[in-house]
Amino acid sequence: MTQIEYVQAREVFDSRGNPTVEVEICCANCRPGRAIVPSGASTGKFEAVELRDEDPDRFDGLGVTRAVENVRREIADALIGQDAADQRAIDDRLLELDGTENKSRLGANAILGASLAAAYASAEAQQQSPVERFAEIWSEYLESQTGVEPIQRARTSLLAKSMSLPLPMVNMISGGLHAGRNLDFQDFLILPVGATSYRQAFEWIVTIYRRLGQILNKTGHEGTLIGDEGGYGPKLSCNSEAVKYVVGAIEAAGLTPGDDVAIGLDVASTHFYDAESNTYHLNATGEEALSADDVINMLERWVDTYPIVSIEDGLAEDDWEGWKKLTERLGHRVQLIGDDLFVTNRQRLQQGISSQTANSVLVKLNQIGTLTETLETLRMAIDHGYWPVVSARSGETEDTTIADLVVATGAGQLKVGSVGRSERLAKYNQLLRLEELLADRAPYHGGGIFSSLQR
Repeated sequence: MTQIEYVQAREVFDSRGNPTVEVEICCANCRPGRAIVPSGASTGKFEAVELRDEDPDRFDGLGVTRAVENVRREIADALIGQDAADQRAIDDRLLELDGTENKSRLGANAILGASLAAAYASAEAQQQSPVERFAEIWSEYLESQTGVEPIQRARTSLLAKSMSLPLPMVNMISGGLHAGRNLDFQDFLILPVGATSYRQAFEWIVTIYRRLGQILNKTGHEGTLIGDEGGYGPKLSCNSEAVKYVVGAIEAAGLTPGDDVAIGLDVASTHFYDAESNTYHLNATGEEALSADDVINMLERWVDTYPIVSIEDGLAEDDWEGWKKLTERLGHRVQLIGDDLFVTNRQRLQQGISSQTANSVLVKLNQIGTLTETLETLRMAIDHGYWPVVSARSGETEDTTIADLVVATGAGQLKVGSVGRSERLAKYNQLLRLEELLADRAPYHGGGIFSSLQR
């Protein structure tokens, strides 16, 4: 039986020591399914609302007891007796119950916790592993969309055909809000595009991370202390210096930059954008105000100089005109990911598709608030030739949902953070288990997903 028998929630803590919501849902005579909701620091203003207590005398206002009580009372009353195996019905009920466009009444953290816990509860009731249950939910969702023909899938033709292991996108050096603004750009990442298996890719990643720490220490920079997502947080003279150090670490690991391991950037440009003047302000350029064209020219020079294959949030969340220009200039050469731009929201992604803006979307469950809505965005992206990148948040937990989900859907890429913190390693280790468990049922496409790029 997959009928929900009880719903429970509690306040637990994420990787920054901030409160977050954990939800348990149990079907009759089964172990409970459990999910913990992550939290972001670099959040877009169009994200679903994370409900906090705002009591300054308790955790500086960051407590989540209001969201917890919403689960224990309203959400529990609505879900008890419902079929946990009908994910769409569960999520529809949660959206109806909240009644707001941005989930501000009950809180996206309360709603997502319940949505995911229901999926885990149904897996327990049906004696399925999480990856099997997510694959089943994904398959049911795709079947419900019969008659909806893909518009343009050449770029994403390898994705979502079966379960698959993802290409990892891994943080090496942190800046922005993830490391006390030591650098303007938020993340300097690597993608092991030449690896032929997930295990090989991860072994390369760990080796490069170690070599980078050694190089930073030898050159008098901080190669030990790390940021929110596990990347090193050195104080460097400029953003491009971080890329040079990462390239040096790839070479020190005995690998070839570009062919074996490529570079990714998370610019997070919304955080140095002035909407009133429509200009960008980098510490690296002092008092000089940069136009969107200036930022695009800078990014193009970097792509010409370094083995960059992916750029996230190259321009701000409100700068649609600039994003359009960026896509025209670099969209055929690199993956251009919209995070703050799209916030895992179908309506905003549709705006991007219609205007031919960006060519990839970051997929974060807590940006939108339910599992079904996440799958809707994922499907829309793939069908229109946009690479999806399933992503963690800077405030993470031991919850491994996204590792199972990215494999189950065959989404192709996972961005978790670095290898220096256990809330990140929980996901990477789960992928190692899934690679072993699923074997040929889950192939690894690696950098092959970027075959359409002109590099």
